[in-house]
Amino acid sequence: MEQQTTDYKNHIKMERRTRIDMELNSIDIESIVKQVISEVSGDKGQEVKGIDRVSSPVVPKRAKVAMLTEKRKIEVKEFEIPDISDDEMLIKVEGCGICGTDVHEYKNDPFSLIPVVLGHEGTGEIVKIGKNINQDTVGNSIGIGDKIVTCTIPCGECHNCLTMSDRDNLCENSGIYGLIADDDKKFNGWFSEYLIIRKGSTYFKVNDMDLKTRMLIEPAAVAVHAVERAKSTGLLSFNSNVIIQGCGPIGLMVMAVVRTMGVENIIAVDGDINRLEMAKKLGAKHTVNFRHYKDNEQLKLRIKEITKVGADFAFQCTGVPQAAANIWGFVKRGGGLCEVGFFVDNGNCSINPHFDMCNKEITAVGSWVYKVSDYPITLDFLRRAKGINLPVNDLITHEYPLDELNEAMDTNMKQTGIKIAYVNK
Repeated sequence: MEQQTTDYKNHIKMERRTRIDMELNSIDIESIVKQVISEVSGDKGQEVKGIDRVSSPVVPKRAKVAMLTEKRKIEVKEFEIPDISDDEMLIKVEGCGICGTDVHEYKNDPFSLIPVVLGHEGTGEIVKIGKNINQDTVGNSIGIGDKIVTCTIPCGECHNCLTMSDRDNLCENSGIYGLIADDDKKFNGWFSEYLIIRKGSTYFKVNDMDLKTRMLIEPAAVAVHAVERAKSTGLLSFNSNVIIQGCGPIGLMVMAVVRTMGVENIIAVDGDINRLEMAKKLGAKHTVNFRHYKDNEQLKLRIKEITKVGADFAFQCTGVPQAAANIWGFVKRGGGLCEVGFFVDNGNCSINPHFDMCNKEITAVGSWVYKVSDYPITLDFLRRAKGINLPVNDLITHEYPLDELNEAMDTNMKQTGIKIAYVNK
């Protein structure tokens, strides 16, 4: 009898639960949410378009950009932020490094882009995202609040894209944020408060990295690509004597990549004491200040003194033609060389084909920016560099707000720091 009573009570409970569920299903849940939101906001006439938008960050109607309007003149301008499409994202910029390419455009406009919003070493937070976007280039889920960096925008249609899909860095029409001519979108470069990410772009979620590290991803990708090119020669190994000529941001980053690989015999060549000191921190066993030698022959003797026969491999990371000529003399017979210093035309240099190339049978490779596939490797490199306590973030020595980017460019040109950055505070 007791069991029957218990069964009857359970039956009643089940009937009551079913009835409640049916009643709830018959109610327009969305209308209840609309009502609650309108009562909280005090605006009963405003339509609520979606619950997911309630928690979205507040985005202003207008925002500022730092636009290069003529050579050596950046002006802060304000524009209305356009609506994004289903295939676009709006990013709130947090910071962006200043590259040597930015400085070349600032001084001489070699790409004929003026007026243009520069900045391609940037990072920020997603504040609006089109409904067709739900993951980054390597398949990580993304949404509002995620931190991202951008890579290139390959056209996918030129001869190189169609015949060398694994070398998208050689795309004839490749786009990159910060080197896009002004158009109706306005927010085309990272030197701004907001950036619009277009359809066809490549981008990566980097939530686990601090701001300084994120601002260094793009130059780190340049270094990673150069080292990958060097590795393709088969001449770079743990016991290699490696020369890195030019200890600017790219040269120092190449040094960090090589050191992270386990190479210990690294020789840094530069003419700046502070940069050579940073080279020591990033793994250089020897530093050579070329200003202490009267000519390149004396410098070659010093390199040979350290290496015995010359470098097994050398990275040329300056944009100086004479340096590009000199470095061939630092490499031993049968050695290798990677030229990574010229991203604009800085002029010609002369080498002796017999002594510099044929007699030594040197294997030389060029390195041009980076491939999209270099970015995941770059992220792993930066994590590993931190894991072995390489102070990569120390490369950022100066930070400027948006309205002081002319001063930031001047600091860069004077080489009074290493990596100069815009930070949107």
